[in-house]
Amino acid sequence: MEQGMEKTELADVSFVKNKYLDIPYAGDSVHQKMDLYLPESGKGPFRVMVYIHGGGFALGDKRDDHVLTYLELLKDEIAICSVEYRLSGEAVFPAAVLDCRTAVRYLRAHAAEYQIDPEHIGAIGGSAGGNLSALLAMNVPNGEFFGEEGMHFQTACTVCTAVDQFGPTDFRTMDEMAGRNEISLQNHDAEDSPESRYLGGAVQELDPEYVRKADPAQYISEKMAPILVQHGLMDRLVPYGQSEYLVKEIRKKSGNRSMTEFTTLPTADHDDPLYAAPENMQIVRDFLHRTL
Repeated sequence: MEQGMEKTELADVSFVKNKYLDIPYAGDSVHQKMDLYLPESGKGPFRVMVYIHGGGFALGDKRDDHVLTYLELLKDEIAICSVEYRLSGEAVFPAAVLDCRTAVRYLRAHAAEYQIDPEHIGAIGGSAGGNLSALLAMNVPNGEFFGEEGMHFQTACTVCTAVDQFGPTDFRTMDEMAGRNEISLQNHDAEDSPESRYLGGAVQELDPEYVRKADPAQYISEKMAPILVQHGLMDRLVPYGQSEYLVKEIRKKSGNRSMTEFTTLPTADHDDPLYAAPENMQIVRDFLHRTL
């Protein structure tokens, strides 16, 4: 089976009464679809969090089991939009980023139709989804992101908050960080690594300027949204230092410590159940209460 086309076991979302499944937000691929779940209580327009699944940019589905964790936010009268995007087996960087940006613009343009508030949209995701959520948090203006140069859009691609859970940031330093912490696996530079497949070539053999375009820290500005970054010290796939680096860069370049909150999970591995534990989800809820 072609890389990136593997099947993911889908979650049962039948318990959500108010939902729109498989909404096409673009027409370049059958994978450019989203699911929108609305709260049963409240009248709207609803705040909405865009959930971006992980899977090394090569696997995953908008209806994976992780969406069930975030559907708990429906109880807080927060709508959830789960986005499908083109995986690396179909299209390399920046396709996934452009898809997520297109999805946000679609939500904003169709806000009235779906009873959502276009000024209160956030992004949340883990691993690859964390990277994509962090990139959305930078609020790069239309036509300025790599691959969008010179293009014109009627609707802005802006979010008001984001949550990045154990996402990679600087792909060129992942193996170096893994070697230092003696916990994470050192294979990110390999030609067949998820990062290399996503970029379209071995990480260290590509133009460094091109690789840096996938790093959220390169887009930090006064336009960025507040972001909650979470990472486990025992992460064996994405080194903890990746998130530590992003937070340091945000605080240094923005000059505003309130733009980011950093939660360290001392015993958490990659994609650990601790992220979905009630204690951690309360941290996420509190952050969204302040920023969404």
